Amino acid sequence: MDFNFTPKVIELQARLLSFMDEHIYPNEARFFSEIAENRAKGNAWIPTKIVEELKPKAQAAGLWNLFLPHSPRAPQGLSNLEYAPLCEIMGRVPFAAEVFNCSAPDTGNMETIARYGSEENKDYWLEPLLKGEIRSAFLMTEPEVASSDATNIACRIERDGDEYVINGLKWWSSGAGDPRCAIYIVMGKTNPDASRHEQQSMILVPANTPGIEVIRPLSVFGYDDAPHGHMEVRLTNVRVPVTNMLLGEGRGFEIAQGRLGPGRIHHCMRSIGVAERALELMCKRLNTRVAFGKPIARQSVWQERIAESRCMIEQARLLTLRAAFMMDTVGNKVAKAEIAMIKVVAPNMACQIIDWAIQAHGGGGVSGDFPLAYAYAHQRTLRLADGPDEVHRASIAKLEFAKHLLMPGEVEMPVTRG
Repeated sequence: MDFNFTPKVIELQARLLSFMDEHIYPNEARFFSEIAENRAKGNAWIPTKIVEELKPKAQAAGLWNLFLPHSPRAPQGLSNLEYAPLCEIMGRVPFAAEVFNCSAPDTGNMETIARYGSEENKDYWLEPLLKGEIRSAFLMTEPEVASSDATNIACRIERDGDEYVINGLKWWSSGAGDPRCAIYIVMGKTNPDASRHEQQSMILVPANTPGIEVIRPLSVFGYDDAPHGHMEVRLTNVRVPVTNMLLGEGRGFEIAQGRLGPGRIHHCMRSIGVAERALELMCKRLNTRVAFGKPIARQSVWQERIAESRCMIEQARLLTLRAAFMMDTVGNKVAKAEIAMIKVVAPNMACQIIDWAIQAHGGGGVSGDFPLAYAYAHQRTLRLADGPDEVHRASIAKLEFAKHLLMPGEVEMPVTRG
């Protein structure tokens, strides 16, 4: 097996690392202070100036839209395997991915429109998203049903002449708090009488359509993630043209398979970057603190945790790269076990390492003086976002059992020992 990245990826890595050192890390405190200032003035839901200032620099550096493969509208897009080490670097700082137009949920939404939208949809919505002129949201989860089973979705999408009428209540609609959010992708039920996985559809809904009410932002361990936000949204008799339907009625699950695969692995790539940064901060902290007469770094419990952290990161990275390779070569559907495995492994790994890093920092670890508390809140959320751990584990187990089913007429042979 060849574990080396191509010269193209190595060159992009060097360019991205340089950009992070020059523009991202030095402005991390400014990003959060801008949000705090906006909140103090009464409105946290304003795009930060620093991100908007850095976007043209990222474009000039050729670090723009790297996530989208096989699209003539984004020729710079990389394969999943090529993108993995770059996405990992972006993941080290919460706002970095947006600077490069590679942040969720826009990446998944752009990929969805690129794959399943009409040319008219692409001209009207994909192009401004690729230029970073607007942002988007994905409305799938609902508060009134167990959304871990997407067949429970109750939001209705009903045909009325040349329009669809949408009624439903959504929440955890990430990105819907941003005033630049101009388009939603909404998943809802078009035919309750169809087979279980053919009842749902996905449709494009402009954010300014009459009947849309953004009710409130939802916080995660007290963080509202402004100006991005995770919003509760009510749709009441919202009307959009039939041409806004993606792929066709009853194709929602098919689209979800295409959208959530890349979205999940991008989260995992960023999780590895977060874990690397947490390990780095933990090592620096332990190297500079003395307790009970000797450097904390020389105490065996911390040596165990540091070693275990390195092992866990490397294991998760290899599994992520394998999943990316399979997505590129055999497709998301065939790679579903690998995607499910990494979606379980990466956030759990990152949560544990961040938790150890918090412990190493003492009271500082749970404060806003270090990025660890915010990182933990986000990684803990990823154990639910894009499907909870339990659902992914159930899928993995089902695929594993299927490998060992007895064929008709086959008899299980006892194991004998001499």
